[in-house]
Amino acid sequence: MKYTSTRNSNLSTNAANAILTGIAPNGGLFVPTQFPALDYTECFGLSYPETAQKVLGAFLTNYSADFIKAATESAYSEANFDGKAGFVAKADSDTQMLELWHGPTCAFKDYALQLMPKLLVEAKKILGSTELTKILVATSGDTGKAALAGYAGLDGIKIAVFYPNAGTSEIQRLQMATQEGENVAVYAVNGNFDDAQTGVKRAFADTKLAEDLKSDNAALSSANSINWGRLAPQIVYYFYSYAQLVKTGAITSGDKVDFIVPTGNFGDILAGYYAKQMGLPVGKLVCASNKNNVLTDFLTTGTYDAKRPFYKTTSPSMDILVSSNLERLLYHITNDSALVADLMKQLNENGKYTVSADVLVKIKETFDCGCASDDEAAQEIRECFEENGYLMDPHTAVAYYVRKYTKSDAAAQVVLSTASPYKFPCDVLKALGESVPQDEFEAMNALNAKTSMPIPQSLAQLKSKPVRFSEIIETSEIIKTALKL
Repeated sequence: MKYTSTRNSNLSTNAANAILTGIAPNGGLFVPTQFPALDYTECFGLSYPETAQKVLGAFLTNYSADFIKAATESAYSEANFDGKAGFVAKADSDTQMLELWHGPTCAFKDYALQLMPKLLVEAKKILGSTELTKILVATSGDTGKAALAGYAGLDGIKIAVFYPNAGTSEIQRLQMATQEGENVAVYAVNGNFDDAQTGVKRAFADTKLAEDLKSDNAALSSANSINWGRLAPQIVYYFYSYAQLVKTGAITSGDKVDFIVPTGNFGDILAGYYAKQMGLPVGKLVCASNKNNVLTDFLTTGTYDAKRPFYKTTSPSMDILVSSNLERLLYHITNDSALVADLMKQLNENGKYTVSADVLVKIKETFDCGCASDDEAAQEIRECFEENGYLMDPHTAVAYYVRKYTKSDAAAQVVLSTASPYKFPCDVLKALGESVPQDEFEAMNALNAKTSMPIPQSLAQLKSKPVRFSEIIETSEIIKTALKL
């Protein structure tokens, strides 16, 4: 399998180099040059690691089968995911929930970031790289902790995470600020996620920084979903969840399934697009946004306009105005890297771009969209718990709301549940109509008393862990920070 750049289709490389490099030399994103076909029925009856071996083996062709087997068995072990990797539950009589938060950091990012460090270390071996790898990560909340947990303690790697100051939940902040490991660093950035992400992208594009790092036998890489090694593992749970629906009799093999995805950076939902292109019977991929509904507007009108007010919401991991992975979709839809490069230039210079009517029609063949306000998401949390006894976090609630207002002829609707409610205990408690303590750990206990849902130990233990990182920087300091990392 070869990989090219969304902005230069003349570029050609392999999976290991794409994962180690992170971003293409011209600022584009690495994409596979073809969609490998996979008979989804071959995944029936397989464990989660076995499903991952089939899906990833089709993409990571210069990794050995023995490595992929060992890596997936380790990453998706029963201990890591509490025996619930790819777990599907019912929220109500009509809606299935793909619970992706049973991993070490209680968010869906664990599926990629428990495996990705293994892929990167192996990539260095395959390519004979002896450089120090410096990983820069911009996060809106969940990616940061999942990346830190995955890379902490690994030889030959240092990682710095940048999150928007006062732009995450307190639990998300503490997850990052208390991270152990000598090779990790965490910084709050004055600004929102887009500011942090822009600062990181500038670091990757800075030729002087690259030269200075090279002189120190070091190089940058990424752990955001701009890196193919982050995106590819997320394809797996679409195949696995489909197999579970067949197993339980919720659908018959061959039936189409809609997936409703709470979306910020467009990576999670794009993984569903790859699954569909590989042959999985996906009906619609429904992009669910919060008040920062730039994607809803784009998928409705064809105009992507990031020059708009930025809102802090109760679903902070979706508080994003520049959705990086949309660039990959545009490349696959148009097969025109020059056009994509021009669109990204327009976005960078003018904050907006518009695709042709034909392109929008092609996108709408697979994608639908909708958005929900904080109040609408809160109402879903309350009503779903009161009527069905099922508890969800605010991000999941956005998707649960949107799924009611999208037309579907699919046999089943699956909402991707992306985070534990205990990562946002104050907002969930408030949604349930309860009084909210100021202390988030007291809020956890109150939520537990209200719902009897167990508190994840990894979150409960944060209260006693010392805060290691509290520095606040400007986005202009990210390049300097990368150099000294």
